Amino acid sequence: MSNNIAVTEKQVESLQLPPVIKRIRDYQQISIYKDVNPLDWEDWQWQVKNRISTLEAISQIVKLTPEEEQGIKKASGRMMMAITPYWASLMDPDDPNCPLRRQAIPTVAESHIGPHEMRDPCAEDRDSPADFLVHRYPDRVLLLSTEQCAMYCRHCTRRRLVGDKKETNNPNKFDKAIEYIRSNRKIRDVLISGGDPLMLEDDVLEGLIQKVRAVPHVEFLRIGTRVPVSLPQRITPAFVSMLKKYSPLFVSIHFNHPREVTRRCKVACDMLADSGIPLGSQTVLLKGINDRPYIMRKLLHELLRIRVRPYYIYQCDPVKGTQHFRTPVAVGINIIEKLRGHTSGYAVPTYVIDGPGGGGKIPVGPNYVLSQAKGKYVLRNYKGKIYTYLE
Repeated sequence: MSNNIAVTEKQVESLQLPPVIKRIRDYQQISIYKDVNPLDWEDWQWQVKNRISTLEAISQIVKLTPEEEQGIKKASGRMMMAITPYWASLMDPDDPNCPLRRQAIPTVAESHIGPHEMRDPCAEDRDSPADFLVHRYPDRVLLLSTEQCAMYCRHCTRRRLVGDKKETNNPNKFDKAIEYIRSNRKIRDVLISGGDPLMLEDDVLEGLIQKVRAVPHVEFLRIGTRVPVSLPQRITPAFVSMLKKYSPLFVSIHFNHPREVTRRCKVACDMLADSGIPLGSQTVLLKGINDRPYIMRKLLHELLRIRVRPYYIYQCDPVKGTQHFRTPVAVGINIIEKLRGHTSGYAVPTYVIDGPGGGGKIPVGPNYVLSQAKGKYVLRNYKGKIYTYLE
């Protein structure tokens, strides 16, 4: 068992936290986990080692539908099923429409390729000037640190890249990417993503951060991750202390549904926030999961309670095998309409479409400007009332 454990057994038992979203069942109520020691459960490496990846294993946790069984059998290559025991404990065993279950368990719908779907809808491969690097916007780059994730989300945009494939541990593999960043003085912001960079061991991730930080014109770093949601045990005191050394550093966390905001997730986010690391959320709009305004509002409110600032809602990218997750764009616009003015501005993220073919993030939202001419703007507010502003 790893010594890099977030909390002790006594602390696990004595967590007295405000009620956020309780999980459906305690993990020890699941037959295959009934004898698991809480210290093992809290060991993130144990969680990774014991991920659910087979039909036999998942059948002991949920009652599978024929569509799920077919989906698991058809899932192959990089995007095979992989679910942390922690996430599995949150899934409803009897409801195939459980929002957490639908994000994690493949269904036969993934084999249906829509007419507009692409392998690389954001054209990241095209905009890659060096291995593991994407440069699309003038002053920032995306550094792909790993192909591994704690859990393989079924709506993944980078399903062409991520998955269970043995990676090389060559410490110099990012040298060309770092050299490109060093040679371009316009780059002031580096986003480290993947896969999920938090799947790297502390010293490996720190080594990469140090290389980026050594570039004089890089002003701040961002880390994109889903681990605080799918594997919160990974956020340990040692890990947080390491990140704190490299301020200013921001962490963007992928949340999709209010049931993901558990007590255990709150512990992880509290550790990060208490260390002074700003937290933001990135949410993918998913059909049947978070496409109702009241569900999205609940998620955004829960995020503010755990000090995560809602940042983006993404239209689900047209990546192959995900058409069953996509909603009409009007659904996202309606959600913003139901948020703006109806709740705190801090709880209103920006709804964006990543322009297919590499267009970048394009904001989309309700139209509040009804007309404009010669310094006169006719506007409507969130209640639909009309106002005139004269310049």
